[in-house]
Amino acid sequence: MKIIEWNSQGAFRKKNEKILSSNPDILIISECENEEKLKFGKLTPKPNDFFWYGDNPNKGIGIFSYSDYKFELMKEFNPKFRYIIPIIVTGKDNSFVLFAIWAMDNKENREARYIGQIWLAINYYSELLDNNTILIGDFNSNKIWDYKDRVGNHTDVVKRLKEKKIFSLYHEQNSVEHGKEKDPTFFMYRKKEKPYHIDYCFASDKILKNGVEFLVGKFNDWNDLSDHTPIIIDLKMNGIYFNN
Repeated sequence: MKIIEWNSQGAFRKKNEKILSSNPDILIISECENEEKLKFGKLTPKPNDFFWYGDNPNKGIGIFSYSDYKFELMKEFNPKFRYIIPIIVTGKDNSFVLFAIWAMDNKENREARYIGQIWLAINYYSELLDNNTILIGDFNSNKIWDYKDRVGNHTDVVKRLKEKKIFSLYHEQNSVEHGKEKDPTFFMYRKKEKPYHIDYCFASDKILKNGVEFLVGKFNDWNDLSDHTPIIIDLKMNGIYFNN
């Protein structure tokens, strides 16, 4: 299974050709417009399944299946964590929980914004994390910002997920510590001299042990389209099921 995550910085309908040339089975797009604006079959190739969530038709989170995978929003979904979306993904030979993530600001409660929002969500959804799970998206976070006031910081989130035997695939593959990443996924103001690693894919240990190939897009290939580069993950999912 190839799963790709990318914050397209809006207007995905005008940018989708390049990312779709990588032939994703599942595609998660932050800052994605809704189905009406995507115009499937005209501006955007029609997926086999699709889920979108947002309160702005121009900027939500879109989850596309360009394979036999089907999506179902879980009944446990709490809109309080509006861009942390738990979905059951079902294929011919596997099933798992997918959390599609776009960590957002919270002007009403500054301590609960960005990684603080994810911290609250993974505690709320704690029982779901006992299943085979993938959490993927724009976390807007890195250990280098642990000093900021949060209800839970980046290190807290990594530790809590580790307790659930869920690990960052990039860090496991590259044997690198959080905060010391060598492959940026975000370039502030699209400037090469302002690089940060803020997009992640975490997965349960059973998925990790099956084998992973993790790639990060390069600045020169994507800077004309977005301030983010995509993360591209190949996973062997046969025998992985929701509740095993």
